[in-house]
Amino acid sequence: MTTAHTSTDTPLNTTWKNAPTHTIDVGGVAFAYRQLGPDTGVPVIFLTHLAAVLDNWDPRVVDGIAAKHRVITFDSRGVGASSGSTPTSIEEMAKDAVMFIRALGFDRVDLFGFSMGGMIAQVIAQQEPQLVRKMILAGTGPAGGEGIDKVTRISYLDTARGLLTGQDPKQFLFFTRTANGRRAGKQFLARLKERTSNRDKAISVRSFRAQLKAIHRWGEQAPADLASIHQPVLVINGESDKMVPAKNTVDLDRRLPNSQLVVYPDAGHGGVFQFHEDFVKRALEFL
Repeated sequence: MTTAHTSTDTPLNTTWKNAPTHTIDVGGVAFAYRQLGPDTGVPVIFLTHLAAVLDNWDPRVVDGIAAKHRVITFDSRGVGASSGSTPTSIEEMAKDAVMFIRALGFDRVDLFGFSMGGMIAQVIAQQEPQLVRKMILAGTGPAGGEGIDKVTRISYLDTARGLLTGQDPKQFLFFTRTANGRRAGKQFLARLKERTSNRDKAISVRSFRAQLKAIHRWGEQAPADLASIHQPVLVINGESDKMVPAKNTVDLDRRLPNSQLVVYPDAGHGGVFQFHEDFVKRALEFL
């Protein structure tokens, strides 16, 4: 088990490509995580998307935010190198994330939730408001949001499409089919391969199914009242998101009392990765 605190003010690691993977035991679950950036200040906890492990974060986004802030990414329960079995509800995943954050000794964090991670972030902000300073919610929507209950079908279809064409399903799920979208998808997938040593384990089929069930349940819930979330929130998506339709992002912005909205043109679910330079700049200004 490793702890996350040292008293130095120097960056822990230079890049996401080389950041070591640690584990911390929390109530019998070994959570795998990586930390980089300065070792002081409010950390930014990254909450990841459906089927993702540590290696699915865009190095440009992690390194960009870690240039100014301590960044911590982790595999949730049962995913990648973390032990245990994956919960089938967003609420349970949020509870796990809070336990992980507290085990590292933090009582105040910023959250960057992408897709499913954005759903988890909303629950954390509602249930543990004193823990959260600011939030960035990308490619996500509120509980009961339009089209979220169709994520399972779309995921299976595009995974099959990827297998049939020998391409990564994220090329279809995260990016548009325009020339820009295809190019951005290829560049993103190439960046994900930059880390060559100590890579994470892929998600198991069982965990993937548990996550799909959780997202489906989220989509079927009664529309959420987010009026209790008073923290500043940056809400962001691509205009052509087929996984969590962009109208959810607009809806999220409307429901949150203290939010700002960014919608990227000719971009899909992975808009923050396609426009990573602009996103990092905005994220740093916001944080």
